[in-house]
Amino acid sequence: MSRYILVPATGADSDAPVFATALAVARLLPAHLEFLHVRADVQETLTAMASADMGGGMGYGQLPESLEREVASRQKKAELAFRDFCEQERLLVSADPAAPLPSVEWRMETGDEPTWLALHGRAADMLVVGRARDGDAVGMDMLEAALMASGRPTLIAPSKAPRGLSGVVAIAWKDRPEAARAIAAADPFIRMAGQVIILSVVEEARGDERSCERLRHALSWQNPNTSVRCLKHADRPAVDTLLAAAADANADLLVMGGYGHSRLREVIFGGFTRHVLSHAELPVLMTH
Repeated sequence: MSRYILVPATGADSDAPVFATALAVARLLPAHLEFLHVRADVQETLTAMASADMGGGMGYGQLPESLEREVASRQKKAELAFRDFCEQERLLVSADPAAPLPSVEWRMETGDEPTWLALHGRAADMLVVGRARDGDAVGMDMLEAALMASGRPTLIAPSKAPRGLSGVVAIAWKDRPEAARAIAAADPFIRMAGQVIILSVVEEARGDERSCERLRHALSWQNPNTSVRCLKHADRPAVDTLLAAAADANADLLVMGGYGHSRLREVIFGGFTRHVLSHAELPVLMTH
């Protein structure tokens, strides 16, 4: 069961729903939350900008001071958001494993954010990350770090705080190893759910139905209130059919594998997966 969860604290306004989603998980399991802020290395940034000739109109002499102010401002904003969140939610700030859960701690590193996210993520049971940062899509390198480089399950938080995570759990089932790993990662949510719904967009009717029934039978030992819905997508994309079915079921959580082709970015961010990340209005638990 997940006991140690990593949460990026970026200093962006869009951290709020990520924090709220992580806390919902921590209270449900319960678990400990590590909030990680990665402070950019100004010298490394300057070197990268110089090599790419990205100085722009600002004089080079002014650039280090400007970047330092920006980095310090982001760090201060992240720390303040963390403190305010802990006070508002009355959370115990402690790094003691014997402390009552949920508990939280603050950690900071300096350097490349995706690299540190992956390094800390490998030691965690799960990561909770956002899909947007101050209105802009999160960089693909961040999602790659969470989903691929960490090797851990990643919960993609919605743009608004979730109402809960233990009501209806929807599983986007495809008879593939990626989906099987996602279900294994979702075990605690499946066990505590009021209802589990296996959603399968039918491609080969007989084979899909048999696969779904095998899964339903197995999961019923964890949660007897498990059912199957085989979906026909007709004249609209399969991913739209899936998301509509999850919405109709009032799902609190969508569980799915990361699908695609052989190239690194396509593995995680194939068209189906990318569409879910962009359009799903509920938390999405993914593995690769």
